[in-house]
Amino acid sequence: MAQMTHRQRVLATLAHQQPDRVPIDLGATRDSSIVVEGYERLKAHFGVQEENRLTSRMMRIVDVNEAILQALDVDLRGIFPSAPPDTLIGENGYRDEWGIERIRPAGSHYYDLVSSPLSGEITVQDIARYPWPEPDAPIRRRGLKERAKAIHAAGYASVLNVQSAFVHSTQYLRGFEDWFIDLAANKRIAAALFDAAVEVSLGICRNLLEAVDGEVDVIMASDDLGVQQGLMMRPEVYRELLKPRHARYFQLLHDLSPAKVFFHTCGSVAAILDDLVDMGVDILHPVQVTAAGMDPRALKARYGNHLSFWGAIDTQYVLPYGSVADVKAEVERRIEELGAGGGYIVGAVHNLQPDVPLENVLAMYQHAVAYRPSFAR
Repeated sequence: MAQMTHRQRVLATLAHQQPDRVPIDLGATRDSSIVVEGYERLKAHFGVQEENRLTSRMMRIVDVNEAILQALDVDLRGIFPSAPPDTLIGENGYRDEWGIERIRPAGSHYYDLVSSPLSGEITVQDIARYPWPEPDAPIRRRGLKERAKAIHAAGYASVLNVQSAFVHSTQYLRGFEDWFIDLAANKRIAAALFDAAVEVSLGICRNLLEAVDGEVDVIMASDDLGVQQGLMMRPEVYRELLKPRHARYFQLLHDLSPAKVFFHTCGSVAAILDDLVDMGVDILHPVQVTAAGMDPRALKARYGNHLSFWGAIDTQYVLPYGSVADVKAEVERRIEELGAGGGYIVGAVHNLQPDVPLENVLAMYQHAVAYRPSFAR
């Protein structure tokens, strides 16, 4: 097969056509990048001295340097919209535009939630009066279309990272304990909070998608719904309270862009994959292969005509604790399981953590480029 450009390779893959090789991703989304400490080792290896640019203060993940992406032959580039600036709290804390406060404890890699402004006893009126973010803040649109055009001109596929739907934001606003209690015992509050948050998210997404004006290939959306053994809630609760609002969110993305819709949702989400397909999700990330019901062969067999898969290289065991040989075997296994006929982009299950050795990071990407699977020989 003739060699493809990076963008051609990605577009063929997402159209469920066999590319010349399986595409790879590092850093095109806020959930497929690398934490600062691991990135410092990567920069040192490639001789990069550029100051770090964070794409998530909370997770401390970075906008990966272009020289590193080229050295690893990465096929995609991310577009990360700006937002109104955080308010700094002391030396190691901040408050974001949603009013959520986080602090980074001494010795920690991440910022922890410390204040949920809508926790405790609240009313529907409290939700209505809350100072919600401004969806049309001009800073959100800045430079987006120009960035997308530059990515395409360089021959890469583009990923626009948009506002997550409403689960993340409402869990942080309400506090996790109150959020889960609401699902069971206070559905009126849950519904009001979900509606308010999703309206803001829809407004932000509309603003971003109008700004890029159809110039992107993939829209990165997110909301974590799973844990290791199953959903965070019963499937019937998901379908009652969450699915109708997710359906509105995905519909807007499709209405305003021809791009493929990428949905990041951690953990075991096998119980609602039919629902996600029904709502128009095109790409599932991160394919948490160690979670219940997330066997890649089974997923490919059942959903391979409807979903593309992105990620799947195990970050719980293989990447942090395996040898280089283990990592290479993992890469081969996932490509063989998910790559036939297109529909797979290689990447780690979520952001690469500081405990992943540099040699394993390099082995994952270099072997993914070099390996020729059985279905392509």
